[in-house]
Amino acid sequence: MPESVRSSSRSARSRPLAALRGQPRESSSVWARGAVAGTALTVGAASLSFGVSSAIAAYVARQVVVPPRYRSEDLSIHEYSPVDRQAHPDALPGAGEVRLAATVETTVDGVYSLRFGGGEGHARIGEILSWSPAAGEVVREVQEVYSGDLSAASRGWWAGTVYPDPAAAGYRFHEVELPMEMGAAPCWVVPAGQERDPQRAAEHSTTARQYRRDDAQHEAAHAAAEDPAAQQLPGPWAIMVHGRGAQRMEAIRALDTAQRMGLTSLLISYRNDREAPASPDGRYGLGFTEWKDVQLAISYAKLRGATRIVLFGWSMGGAICLQTADLSIYRADIAGMVLTGPVVDWFTLFTHHTASRHIPSAITTMAQSLITSPRGLWLTGLAAPLDLGSLDWITRADQLQTPTLILHSADDEFVPDTASKRLAELNDRVEMVGFERARHTKEWNVDPQRWESSVLSWAQRVLPDLHG
Repeated sequence: MPESVRSSSRSARSRPLAALRGQPRESSSVWARGAVAGTALTVGAASLSFGVSSAIAAYVARQVVVPPRYRSEDLSIHEYSPVDRQAHPDALPGAGEVRLAATVETTVDGVYSLRFGGGEGHARIGEILSWSPAAGEVVREVQEVYSGDLSAASRGWWAGTVYPDPAAAGYRFHEVELPMEMGAAPCWVVPAGQERDPQRAAEHSTTARQYRRDDAQHEAAHAAAEDPAAQQLPGPWAIMVHGRGAQRMEAIRALDTAQRMGLTSLLISYRNDREAPASPDGRYGLGFTEWKDVQLAISYAKLRGATRIVLFGWSMGGAICLQTADLSIYRADIAGMVLTGPVVDWFTLFTHHTASRHIPSAITTMAQSLITSPRGLWLTGLAAPLDLGSLDWITRADQLQTPTLILHSADDEFVPDTASKRLAELNDRVEMVGFERARHTKEWNVDPQRWESSVLSWAQRVLPDLHG
C-alpha cells in the first residue's frame, strides 16, 4: 500500500488555533457535563469515597449511552445582514453575512451550517470575511438560508451538516420507510447516474415559507410512487450511516462522491436517532446493536437490485459499519468501507474524554464496567450489557477483512485520530488519509476536494470490480 496514501496529511487553510486561547470554547463532547461534574467533585483519587466515585462513574456511563434529546444552542449570533436583493437579484435566498462569536469551530475555514430556532432554522455558511480576536467575533458569508428567520436568531449551533436534504444538494431522491426491528425508519434513496443539478437546489430553497420536513417527505414519497426507478435500481449501492447525535442529513456531503463512483445511495436512520423508532431501552448500543439496522438496509438494497455494497460511516456510524462488516449475513456483499472520524475503539475514547477532564482512571474503568456488566444495567438503563471488547478494532485488527479507507483529522477534538492511525498500521486492508484543522467529522467541510479525490483514488485502486 502506498505510504503516501496510508498516512498522508495536508494542512487546510485556516486561522491558527493558538490565537483563540482565551476565547469562548464550544465543546462538541456530549460527555462534557459528566466530565465537569467529575472534575468538580474530584479532590484527588485517593480521597474520593466509593459512593462519590460510583456516582461520577454512573453519570459518565449514562452520558455515553443515553441519546441527546436536543442540541444546545451554545453559539451567540450577533448580527445578520442580508444582501440587497435589488442590487443582487440573482443572489440565493437569505444570502448575506453573519457576525458570530469567534470559537474554535467558527474560525476554521470551510463550508458549514448554522442551525437556529431550535433546529428549525438552517443556513449554509461559507468563507470567513473578517475576524477580530480582540472582540471575539468573526464575520462569515451566508451562502443560503434554507429555512427559518436568521434575522430574529440570537443563538444557534455550528454543524457540518451543510444541506437539509438531497434536493438542496441538487439531487433527485425518494423518501422510503424501512421496516426495521423497532419499526418504520425513514431513509433517503438517491439513484445513481445523476448530474448535480444547481437548478434543483435553487428550486428547493425557501425563505418565503418555513421549511417543514413532513411536507418534503410527503412530496418525495409521492414522487417515488410515480417514478419507475423507485422499483429497481440495479448496480452497486452505498449505505450511509450517520454518527452519534446526528441524523441522516450528515451523509449528504458524500453524495457527489457516491455519484462519481456510480453508486445509488441509501441514507438511513437507525434506532434512537430521533428519526427512527427508539429501542425499548432508549439507549445507544455504540454499534453493538445498531448494526442490525444496517443489515436490514442492505437487505432492502439487494431487493432493489444492489449488486455490491459500500458502507459510509461517520463517527459512531463508523463503529456501526465495522460491526456490520464483521457480523452481517451480507458481509460478503460489502466491497469496502469509507469511514470519516470513526470510533474504532471505545476504550481509547473513554480514556481520552475522562483523562482530558482530570477524572481518575479508576472512575473511567468503573464507568466502562457499568456498560459492560449486568450489574450496571439499573444505572445505565441498558437492556443488556454492551461488549466493548467486540468493538475494539485495535485488539481485533487482524479480524477486519473488508477493505477500508479512513479519513481522520489530527485536530478531531472528540474522536482522536490515534486509534485510526494504529488500525491502519496493524492491518494492510486499512488505509488512512490524514487531515488537519478539521474538527470532528468535518474533514469534508474543510477540504471537500481532497476528501472526494481521496475516496475516488482509493476506490479506483482497491475496488476496480465494483461494477462487476
